[in-house]
Amino acid sequence: MKCISWNVNGLRAAVGKGFLDFFHQADADFFSVQETKLQEGQIELDLPGYHQFWNYAEKKGYSGVAVFAKEAPLSVQYGMGIDEHDHEGRLITLEYPNFYYVTAYVPNSQDKNARLDYRVRWEDDMRAFLCGLNEKKPVIFCGDLNVAHEEIDLKNPKTNVGNAGFTYEERGKFGELLESGFVDSFRYFYPDTTGAYSWWSYRFNARKNNAGWRIDYFVVSKSIAEKMQDAKIHADVFGSDHCPVELTITL
Repeated sequence: MKCISWNVNGLRAAVGKGFLDFFHQADADFFSVQETKLQEGQIELDLPGYHQFWNYAEKKGYSGVAVFAKEAPLSVQYGMGIDEHDHEGRLITLEYPNFYYVTAYVPNSQDKNARLDYRVRWEDDMRAFLCGLNEKKPVIFCGDLNVAHEEIDLKNPKTNVGNAGFTYEERGKFGELLESGFVDSFRYFYPDTTGAYSWWSYRFNARKNNAGWRIDYFVVSKSIAEKMQDAKIHADVFGSDHCPVELTITL
């Protein structure tokens, strides 16, 4: 089973930059996108063979996630059932007979960590949500999680300590998630690989110089970790300031 996740930073713009070429080439069983920046009816994607699931932010041109899946799920949940978190189109959960597939666009802590307190509440509630699912059946959780977990996960860790995405709080919460029974798929296969990033600033020729951050993930339940076959970062795919990430797993 092949799964792809990509923060497209505006789906309409990404479509104009080759999104559909990569989508069809990938031929994934699940293809998740984050930061669609859409309202309902603003785009029509003709994706034969796929079921489409969309969660839109109430605020126009903001956030938003979608999942395109070959197999119809047993059930679909939009959001986590907590009003504070469920107005920004950040979460979709698909239930299948033997696993859950979850995609998220985790809130950014913003400049000067203006939203860090909210981000911490999101992390605690999201972890509880995922653990609740995991008690029923294994979970595949993917998306732009807006955190570089360890120093190896960004080009310039020393100068970014305390900045959004690399605060001790955010890194600690991601660690708590892993300790709760989950595995970072990329580090499972490539624990010491450096220079593996999924997001680059548009400034300072960051992508050309590979001065990036790894903030897009596939996280899976420990109970199915051995069923993973590989995890990839498609740094050669353009169309957004993020690149797609991939998980192959046998379930």
